[in-house]
Amino acid sequence: MGELNAELRSVLGAARAWLEELSEEGIERIEAPRAAEPEPAAAPLDGLEAVRGELGECTRCRLHEGRSRIVFGDGNPQAELMFVGEGPGAEEDRQGLPFVGRAGELLTAMIEKGLGLPRSEVYICNIVKCRPPGNRDPSADEAATCQPFLDGQIDAVRPRVIVSLGKPATRLLLGREVAITRLRGQWQDYRGIPVMPTLHPAYVLRQYTPENRRAVWDDLRAALARARGEA
Repeated sequence: MGELNAELRSVLGAARAWLEELSEEGIERIEAPRAAEPEPAAAPLDGLEAVRGELGECTRCRLHEGRSRIVFGDGNPQAELMFVGEGPGAEEDRQGLPFVGRAGELLTAMIEKGLGLPRSEVYICNIVKCRPPGNRDPSADEAATCQPFLDGQIDAVRPRVIVSLGKPATRLLLGREVAITRLRGQWQDYRGIPVMPTLHPAYVLRQYTPENRRAVWDDLRAALARARGEA
């Protein structure tokens, strides 16, 4: 016990001497070490994945009754160009991907051969995510129900230019009735993003004329030039 007391007195004496030295240096207090800061919580899920998660297995409108798959979107999540169509067709409903039927093959050819871009470098989606029966145009209430998810995709991708394919997509983005054959090729705006309205590839297939084909080529080239800051 005597040895322990002697050792304790020695430790206390050393500590007192150290504190006196610190006082002479002008240090009057010593902060106790702080506990390690907890790691920050993971950031909330954002971007396209969050929009898709919010959409879920949607039953918000009657279109869900006849669908096989939700067709959300496809392509580069940071694309300069976003293509917006009206709704999935039979092949899109089967595969769960937008624009993979005959109209999609034409759109892909226009993107890859006409613009010289891999399809994977653009982002493609529709104003509604479920196939309308008989490939009819989406109704106004169906499009309005799905619009928050389209807006979420636009906000996530933040494209420099949107290409609206056909009348229903252009009408939704502009919020008014349009005559697509007269409006196509004329720059519009949606929430501060330039919009190039053009003919839907399905229309071009039905009305396949050199004039229609050339019109769409011109529209897409103008859209790419503006996205790249060249026009």
